[in-house]
Amino acid sequence: MRLDINLATRPYEDAREFWVRWGLGVGLLAVLTLALLGLAVNGWREAGRDRHEIARIAALISERDNERAQDQAVLDQPANRSTRDQSQFLNGLIQRKSFSWTRVFEDLEQVMPTNLHVVSLRPILNDQGQMELEMKVTGETRAAAVDLIHRMEGSKHFRDVQLVYEAPTGEGSGIAAAVVSIYVPDVTGRSGK
Repeated sequence: MRLDINLATRPYEDAREFWVRWGLGVGLLAVLTLALLGLAVNGWREAGRDRHEIARIAALISERDNERAQDQAVLDQPANRSTRDQSQFLNGLIQRKSFSWTRVFEDLEQVMPTNLHVVSLRPILNDQGQMELEMKVTGETRAAAVDLIHRMEGSKHFRDVQLVYEAPTGEGSGIAAAVVSIYVPDVTGRSGK
């Protein structure tokens, strides 16, 4: 038997080497694809569990909102209005009386820069029942007021800190500023006291 091979028109190819190289690459891609597919299916299952949990919590919130609306309807009846108003008034008084000036000054002492002084401090109960502090400070430079804002933002006792206004004091480079913040007292009490 005679084989006629013309290498000039049809060059010799090692098919085995081709299939080993490309087969290995295709195999690795197939394994990677299966791994990614597994991760996607697992993520889809977890997302389904999360959706069910969100739906359960939303139903619970809706149920609580309905209960609250029913309770509010009872309180809004003419026979109960005076009791509701008196209760709200007494709760407001209790919250104001529970405000501790000592704790506020201890917490402010932790965040107050040395070259800044408190001129006035006024606690106000806002619409959400949170204690809001309006504080006026004076200092040598604007940087001291900005430093106070940054320190208050880093503290666990002050939230939503805002610099309401700043103005020169007229005494050299001094500055007066007003800062408003929600005060969050330490409800667990102080350790060692």
